[in-house]
Amino acid sequence: MQSRPVFLNLLKIRLPIPGILSILHRLSGVLLVFTMPLIIWLLGKSLVSVDEFAMVNELLTGSLYLQLAIALIFWSLAHHILAGIRFLIIDLGFGLGKNASIYSSLFLLVLSAAIFVFLLSWVFL
Repeated sequence: MQSRPVFLNLLKIRLPIPGILSILHRLSGVLLVFTMPLIIWLLGKSLVSVDEFAMVNELLTGSLYLQLAIALIFWSLAHHILAGIRFLIIDLGFGLGKNASIYSSLFLLVLSAAIFVFLLSWVFL
């Protein structure tokens, strides 16, 4: 007799920290892919002339929503790069134990948050 499939409520599953980090790594990659046209457009406009640079600067300083989007892109970039390096180190065979995985995940989350705060203060202050 075959057993019926079990309904899994994804909101009730408690993922370990490395699992959460993996999901955040994927989300940050998707965010980077979808925001790349905005980044390229802003960079291209700012490099055309002094007037275009002033327009981009005014656009970035005048719109809170765009500033929040740029801040989210900064976090995404910092987190994705750091998590990618962590996954490459794991692929080399280092940090495979449970404790090492948890500690490296926590370290990465703290480090990406610190880089995010630094970038925010550098750009917006």
